[in-house]
Amino acid sequence: MKIIDSHLHYCPGSPYFDEIAVRAEHINSGEHLREQYQIYEIETGVVMGNRGLSFAEHDYPDFLHYCIGIDSHYLKHHDISDAHDMIEQHLQRDACAGIKLYPGYSPVYISDARYEPIYELAKTYGKPVAVHMGQTAGSNAFLKYSHPLTLDEVAVTHPDVRFIMCHFGNPWLMDAAAVLEKNENVAADLSGLLEGKLVLAELLEEQKGYVEALKTWIAYAHCYDKLMFGTDWPLANYGDYIGFTKAVIPKKHWDNVFYRNAKRIYSL
Repeated sequence: MKIIDSHLHYCPGSPYFDEIAVRAEHINSGEHLREQYQIYEIETGVVMGNRGLSFAEHDYPDFLHYCIGIDSHYLKHHDISDAHDMIEQHLQRDACAGIKLYPGYSPVYISDARYEPIYELAKTYGKPVAVHMGQTAGSNAFLKYSHPLTLDEVAVTHPDVRFIMCHFGNPWLMDAAAVLEKNENVAADLSGLLEGKLVLAELLEEQKGYVEALKTWIAYAHCYDKLMFGTDWPLANYGDYIGFTKAVIPKKHWDNVFYRNAKRIYSL
């Protein structure tokens, strides 16, 4: 079965990512990632950019694509408008598959008028905008900005832009399902729902309520043509995450969720 990982991070040499990779029984390096892709028949991955905007900070192995990110680190020192020209230059590259926003980590609603030029660029270049939605990795973020309902307004007011709800808005699964089902121009990835190395059978039993809730709201939305496999690597172990995704997605939809949807949505 061919796979595309629609959501990962690639920061070799970062102590933070080195540590979480070890917890997932991985090594935070390009060589190790290439090995994992060969083992699990992963054709390519889409890196969520969380560095600066220079080309030097987005030099990835040839088997990866990326979304150029505007994150909280950038916004501490710049206005969103400062990013416009560099983002456009990235979108002109074949390897750049879209734009990534980090509400929650960034204390700005994605409906803020300052993002309008970014959405116009996405429309012009026909590339999607991936948006962090749901729980954040640290206590310094603000969850009100990353609630999936905030994506609804932007999707409605920008019908010609494709948005990707990262992490299925976890843990607001019901709201995420409503936004996904309602808006034709919203897709979602299933990344970031697990972390570390797990015994999958134990997880499925111990977290039975959560797993059933996830399956329920995925089934409610019934948008298997808009769901994409993603891991948030190196946060999670590849083998575990593939098994977990198979457990929550009906087998007849595996080809779409693991491969075809990302191929189409990100124009890979």
